[in-house]
Amino acid sequence: MNLQLLIENLTNPALLFFVLGIVAVMVRSDLRIPPNSSKFISLYLLFAIGFKGGQELSHSSFSWEIACSILFGLMVAAVIPIYTFFILKFKLKSEDAGAIAAAYGSVSAVTFVTAASFLEAKGQTFGGHMVAIMALMEAPAIVIGVMLIRLYSTDKHNTSGLSHIIRHSFSNGSVLLILGSLVIGLLASEEQAMGIKPFTTDIFKGFMAIFLLDMGIVSGRKLGDFIKSGWFTGVFAVLVPFINGCLVALLSHYITPDSGNRFMLSVLAASASYIAVPAAMKIAVPKANPGLFIPMALAVTFPFNITIGMPMYYYLSTL
Repeated sequence: MNLQLLIENLTNPALLFFVLGIVAVMVRSDLRIPPNSSKFISLYLLFAIGFKGGQELSHSSFSWEIACSILFGLMVAAVIPIYTFFILKFKLKSEDAGAIAAAYGSVSAVTFVTAASFLEAKGQTFGGHMVAIMALMEAPAIVIGVMLIRLYSTDKHNTSGLSHIIRHSFSNGSVLLILGSLVIGLLASEEQAMGIKPFTTDIFKGFMAIFLLDMGIVSGRKLGDFIKSGWFTGVFAVLVPFINGCLVALLSHYITPDSGNRFMLSVLAASASYIAVPAAMKIAVPKANPGLFIPMALAVTFPFNITIGMPMYYYLSTL
């Protein structure tokens, strides 16, 4: 891997703001992003990436490559929770294994947005259909995670109905917003889109930096709880997503010729959900311990991906 690529990523201002957030927690600073502001920035980022994805999609016609990419993304979202569940069951109870497997089979919208910013810094683009793939990959992993828990749990009454979980997966705010923004961007003309370009594009990186500062603060607070869980979950939170990302970066060469799309697919495979899955598991599997899967995804996998992972996935995607 090009060492310069790794150095450039580590000195990216957005990433350094993430580190600043962790440092703020370590030195017990009173630095905080107000909850309402944090929520607004999250909604803005999802809106902006969805809208821009819709605009990109409107400029391209539906093709066999797009169809294959969608099917590939859905397959990845289905396979990851199955194999990870049986790895996790060696050390964890079924409820926790299923919840973690669902988190790692699902995707992180924040990691996706960070990857989009990473590509933009490299002067590369990706297809608008990648936004749709990201949204579609949320539900399969959650459903499979719940099904595995139902099959292997000793308590058969600890999960809610699958129909309710599927409905909740697609009505989840982040999924609904990014899909809705994608459709709106698809329907809007180029002239109409230019009218809100200063909001959707020009200020995107600034909001991204502030959001990663907030993520750094949240991650820093959860590190203590995660460390108490032992070495197994720590190794899993680094090694498994890294393997997933590298494998998909290589396999995606057979799916699409576009290196930007290959990179985004690899990032989706390597990411872990810490918004949609925890919300779904709270309803579906109350006995699953959020003190495990949330810190794993947010405090370990997310920072690993945006520091070490992305440069490697990018390198493999551009071979």
